[in-house]
Amino acid sequence: MPHLSRRVFLQSLGATAIATTLGIPSAAADSTSLRAVYHLTPSSGWLSDPQRPIHLGSQDHLYYLHSGQDNAPGWWEHATTTDQAAFTDQGAGIPLTSTDFPVWTGSSVIDTDNTAGFGAGAVVALATQPTGGDRYQQEQYLYYSTDGGYTFTAYGPPVITNPDHNDWFRDPKIHWDTARGEWVVVIGRQQAIWFYTSADLIHWTYRSAFSYTSPNIGGFECPDLFEMTADDGTSHWVLGASTQGDYSGQPDTYGYWVGHWDGTRYTTDGRDPQWLDWGWDWYAAVTWPNAASPDTSRFALGWMNNWHYAGRAVPTDASDGYNGQMSIVRELRLGRQSGGWYTLLSQPVAALQNHVTRTIDLSDVTVNGTVDLPYHGSAYELELDIDWDQLDNVGLSVGKSADGSRHTNIGVYQGSVYVDRRPSDQPAYSFGAYGQSNAPIDPAARTVHLKIFVDKQSVEVYVNAGYTILSNLVGFQPDDTGICVYADNGSATFSRITVREFG
Repeated sequence: MPHLSRRVFLQSLGATAIATTLGIPSAAADSTSLRAVYHLTPSSGWLSDPQRPIHLGSQDHLYYLHSGQDNAPGWWEHATTTDQAAFTDQGAGIPLTSTDFPVWTGSSVIDTDNTAGFGAGAVVALATQPTGGDRYQQEQYLYYSTDGGYTFTAYGPPVITNPDHNDWFRDPKIHWDTARGEWVVVIGRQQAIWFYTSADLIHWTYRSAFSYTSPNIGGFECPDLFEMTADDGTSHWVLGASTQGDYSGQPDTYGYWVGHWDGTRYTTDGRDPQWLDWGWDWYAAVTWPNAASPDTSRFALGWMNNWHYAGRAVPTDASDGYNGQMSIVRELRLGRQSGGWYTLLSQPVAALQNHVTRTIDLSDVTVNGTVDLPYHGSAYELELDIDWDQLDNVGLSVGKSADGSRHTNIGVYQGSVYVDRRPSDQPAYSFGAYGQSNAPIDPAARTVHLKIFVDKQSVEVYVNAGYTILSNLVGFQPDDTGICVYADNGSATFSRITVREFG
């Protein structure tokens, strides 16, 4: 059997919506539909930034930016989940009306002690809005809800004003600082994150700035700040943000620094960021506590898109009338590494397994060349081990067309794990220069464990213990459903191959 074309290119490392993951609109049964089966999507229109969920009762409440057309002014759509795998739409949370400014990204908290005066247990949100429609005057506005986050009332004037009319003053993320008994908020700026504190969520005091200017990873969007207990019992703070890391050969995703917040300044353990994802499409990500173990476990979710091409039309605009999806939810734990440093480790949220409709175990296969696996599908998890001794390149292709010309490759090559989606390109929807993503892996490694989540128009790859994940959109066509494995200039064994289908 001839080899597939595998172009290995190593870049520098370094409105209302039926927003459900399972139980999507009936178009999913249409053979021409490209709608994601087990990822959150809107029924129509444009989906973008998630807003950090809050936990009320037995549910987590997620809000996300939603509009009627691609990349247009929109509102906070509201969805709920009991397991982080299936979401139910609840309509607009903070709506867009003819008299409102567009509401952008922010965050909400439960004001248990009534610090703001809207009532004990009120949901209080801060969100960026361009004052007077002027995008250069981004400021932070307050909304509050007294019915559990289903409807919100606008407070009035901005509670954090823009100090310098810079167009990068956005995405407030609120955290309760237990040690000091006050609220702290982080706001994204150009190559910096600013810190403010407050006793009541209304009156805020500027405290300090965290800057990272070299190498250039662009402006900081959707910043994040939280405390977490590591696997060795020690407590740490984590500061994160979504960045444009490709300016310096880094990911365009969520970079973070483990360190310490003293109520005034944030001090990092290391100079450079670590990365929660190495793909091209895990942006504007949010993390939130796992209600079952909030000190040691958090969930995380990202918008699967990239501003290098987010403004364009996508295949689902034509096939299903929507644009945008979230990643699957992952669980985060903070682990101490052998060198003494701490890192966030990710695994797919366990509840996904409760939605598996069929499990297929495939036989082990040893390959020197290319072999097709006896499975076809478009919405599944593929888990396997790959072992080798000496070869040039090893991996597998998903979304393979019948003639073999179309596919996305996932593999290991010269100290890098990669996802190459270029052979899946559709000319009208090409990802251009952003066709391949790469992440470092131990060059001495001769084995790798992969969990690969394929869902119509996306591929998410979890590597080994979860330090490395690569999340990418792809351009699969409806009939791109095959899988093959390959090894170049040497042999590899693919074992413990399990496919878990989602309905």
